[in-house]
Amino acid sequence: MRKVAIGSDHAGFALKSFIVNNVTEVEFVDIGVFSEQKSDYPDQAQEVAKLVLERKTDFGILICGTGVGMAIAANRYKGIRAVNAQSGFVASMARKHNDANLLTIGSRVIAPQLALHIVKVFLFTPFEGGRHLKRIEKLDKLG
Repeated sequence: MRKVAIGSDHAGFALKSFIVNNVTEVEFVDIGVFSEQKSDYPDQAQEVAKLVLERKTDFGILICGTGVGMAIAANRYKGIRAVNAQSGFVASMARKHNDANLLTIGSRVIAPQLALHIVKVFLFTPFEGGRHLKRIEKLDKLG
């Protein structure tokens, strides 16, 4: 069973809880937040990115109001390839071609049922490798 680190800020708390309760095919490591009390998204991004980079989880998921802040924060960590997906197609292509290892979602722009679809596509779409591998290797050499 895949292990997935998941975190959110206050704006993403309800959607995070919905995902954890409705995606039963994986084991979640929920790093918080655990309420809608104001929080700072870089804190959760750091914790989830750390778990992914240390290979304690297979993937990471971060949720905030738009998914943008979480993507920016997570992509600061060398080795993280975070994508802010707003459709199953984007989630699929991010996995197939970019070997994305962290998904961000915007709770204020994505309906819960669509979020479930995006999460499942992301978690169960394999990286194609091949011609895409050299691009991932180039990304790993940046910055």
